[in-house]
Parts: sequence; structure tokens; C-alpha cells
Amino acid sequence: MKEKVVLAFSGGLDTSFCAKYLSVEKGYDVYTAVANTGGFSKEELKVIEEKAYKLGAVKHVTLDVTQDYYNKSIKYMVFGNVLRNGTYPISVSSERIFQAMAIINYAKEIGADYVAHGSTGAGNDQVRFDLTFDVLAPNIKILTPTRDMVLTREYEINYLKQHGFEADFKKMEYSINKGLWGTSIGGKETLKSDQTLPEEAYPSQLTAKGEETLTIDFEGGEIAAVNGVKYANKVEAIQKVEEIGSKYAIGRDMHIGDTIIGIKGRVGFEAAGPMLIISGHKMLEKHTLTKWQQYWKDQIGTWYGMFLHEAQYLDPVMRDMEAFLESTQKNVTGQVIIQLKPYHYTLVGIKSDYDLMKSDFGEYGEVQKAWSADDCKGFTKILGNQMKLYYSVEKKNKQK
Repeated sequence: MKEKVVLAFSGGLDTSFCAKYLSVEKGYDVYTAVANTGGFSKEELKVIEEKAYKLGAVKHVTLDVTQDYYNKSIKYMVFGNVLRNGTYPISVSSERIFQAMAIINYAKEIGADYVAHGSTGAGNDQVRFDLTFDVLAPNIKILTPTRDMVLTREYEINYLKQHGFEADFKKMEYSINKGLWGTSIGGKETLKSDQTLPEEAYPSQLTAKGEETLTIDFEGGEIAAVNGVKYANKVEAIQKVEEIGSKYAIGRDMHIGDTIIGIKGRVGFEAAGPMLIISGHKMLEKHTLTKWQQYWKDQIGTWYGMFLHEAQYLDPVMRDMEAFLESTQKNVTGQVIIQLKPYHYTLVGIKSDYDLMKSDFGEYGEVQKAWSADDCKGFTKILGNQMKLYYSVEKKNKQK
């Protein structure tokens, strides 16, 4: 019997080459699997399936892990207001871990001898796939023809043509990866330090004019309603915010950061839904959390995002951080009001029963209600003791 290999398959050039190469040159029974985390439509998934069988796959499966991705990752990225380097909502990179977990679990399920992916040796994804595969199934060997053979795009195209597979593999100017939590755009300008993406490079184009008010309701830190319409399915709520925000070309930016492999990387992205949700959630937290809750959440959120980006999702410390983040969300309930305009948005305000501005203690800059003028004078005097002690000692030493 032939040995089985499960190939993480997207239908792109690299994975198409891998499917044909592993079957023809290595003689494996190739099982292709696409792990959908919300980036593919039904029509796109059908095209991918047809392509897999044309390439000689013994069997092709679609593994839908979108809900799992929300429950185990996106939810906590919102709780932590995660933006890598204060910019990037860790869009496609966070999906890779869940795709890798789905692929390796399928490989174990069918008793595969190998698991394969089409990543090159110059990016983060190779680490995300390799590490996840190795931790969850150390006995299943990993095959990476594209990386190991250091192949050019032209070589892969010619190989597929020689083996009777014709497709439109015309070299695109940009590499686009779309997912539930945003879309990344790489190529041309992103490879240089002094340029940015042109308007036409973004998959979503500006179609809306004027202004529009968007409301997002949160319950316990999770998105619950959009423009007054309640959503039991949080994935659908995210998709609705994305649909509304993308019409205004909101959420575009360029991320510059450190890759797992140590080099600097640059990628453009558009993420209207994630940026609006995170910004709204963060403003609601400013009204409903204490100063120290916010402070420590910022620290944990930064570390959580970094570990997630760098393929450390399976480390148990991530569960510890998730427990902390979740514990802070009890009172993060209310409605956020956002004004949308072409290319930007304004956070208008919030409505919440847990708003700490609505108190009997006073109105900032107006009048105090819970303390007297003498209380404030005494408090300020004690607060200044450390500084007064320091300057007193300094003065004495200068006089010697």
C-alpha cells in the first residue's frame, strides 16, 4: 500500500505543485485538506476541491474551524485589544495555528504517515505549521517540497504544465490572504521601505459616500449586536461589521514588524471589522474598568498577541492569560457609537449601566461630591511627601 500524506491545500501555486509532486515523484497517496477559518466562500471552496482532484488527490476535505477560531482566539484578541506593534490585528497569522491544528488532527484521524505544507523558507508560516505539527503529532513526519527544493515560481508552473495541469497561475503583483479577522496584502511596495500600497491594491474599494452611524453592542466583552440587530453567532456579527466598514475603506494600514525568523517584515492589510470592534471595545473598557484593570490588561494583551503571532498558542501560559483576560470582562457591557466616513471613523461615545463616569462621586472638572475641599488639601499634601523628601535632601547636600 502507498503511504499517506495529508497536504494543507489552499489551491495556490505552491500547494498545487506539492500535490502533484508528492503524488507523481514520491508515489504517495495525497489527501488534500483546506482548513477554512472564515476566509473562503462556498464557491471558492468548491473550486479548490475541483482543483485538488484534478491534481490527483485521493481525497479532498474541507475542515471548517471558523467557530473554533472565534471561540479560542478572536474572542481573546478582542478582550486584550490586541494590535501587534499597536497597528496590526494579527489577522491571517492568528488563523494559521488553527488551520495547522485542524490539518494535523485530520492526519491523525486517517492514520497518515506524513503531513505537508507549501510554505517557503522565508516567512513565518513555516514555523507556525512545523511547530504545531511537531507538538501535536511528533511521530508524523513533515514534508515541505517548496522550502526544501528552494523552488522558483517559474519552475513550479512549468512542472505543472509538463504534467498536464493547466490553470491561471499568472504571476500576480500582490499576494492576498483573506480571513475572518482581516486581509493581508503583500508584494511590490511592501517589499520596499519607502513606499505604500496604491488604492487599487486593496481588495475592498471605497463605495460609500457621506457619513453613517454604526452602533456595536457588547455583552461581557463579546460583540452582541450591530446597529440594534442581535447576533447569537459572533462570527456573523463580525462579518456584518466588516461589510459595513469596508464600504468606507476603513481599517487600512501597513504593518512593519519582526518576524519569527529574525528578519524585518512589511505587509499591508485591511481589517475594517477588527479595527472597529477593537477600537469600540477599548473605549467601552475605558468607561467600565478600573485604572489598574486597564493597566494590567494592556500588559497581558501585548504578550498574548506576541505569543500568538510567534506560534506559541499551544503553550499553557496562553490559557493562563486567557483566564485573566476573561475575568476582566464581566462589566464590559454596553453600546458603542461610531461615526463612519470615507477612510476613517470617529468614536462618538458609549452607553452602559456599568459606566464609571456615572457615579455619585463627582463630575470631572466641575464639582466634587464624595470629598471636601479639606480632604483634597490633605490628600495632595501627603501625596507630595516623597518628592518633598527628595528635594529636601538634595538641597542639604548642595549646601555642604
